[in-house]
Amino acid sequence: MRKHVLVLALGEQVPSGLSGTEVLVVVPALNSWLRYWFSDEDPARRRASERLTTTLERLRRRGVRAFGRVGDADPLQAIADALRTFPADEIIVTGRPELENRRSRDLVARARSRFALPVLEPAEPLRQAA
Repeated sequence: MRKHVLVLALGEQVPSGLSGTEVLVVVPALNSWLRYWFSDEDPARRRASERLTTTLERLRRRGVRAFGRVGDADPLQAIADALRTFPADEIIVTGRPELENRRSRDLVARARSRFALPVLEPAEPLRQAA
């Protein structure tokens, strides 16, 4: 049975150890509060689309079966939306260099409490399929 991994890509970091898995990459359209307030999401969606293309290319070069989409600006909502159609066995959250570690850890902690799946950061080892 093929393992399904949901990758929430907040940056261009690509997790390793994904061979033999099916990967859905979701890139949230992260936006500034001011642009969000004025409903100016086009630049954020464009940047997210570029990150998605880069991430998918890197994964596919490693032989990983990967596909993806741009998600909601709220990373937790982006995960929830993806889980409606993708049967993930676990979630990996890749970071952004500009995010401080505390904020990244907070996002992972909130995802762990909200979703009934293992939520890992790229430095953590992937769980072996049963």
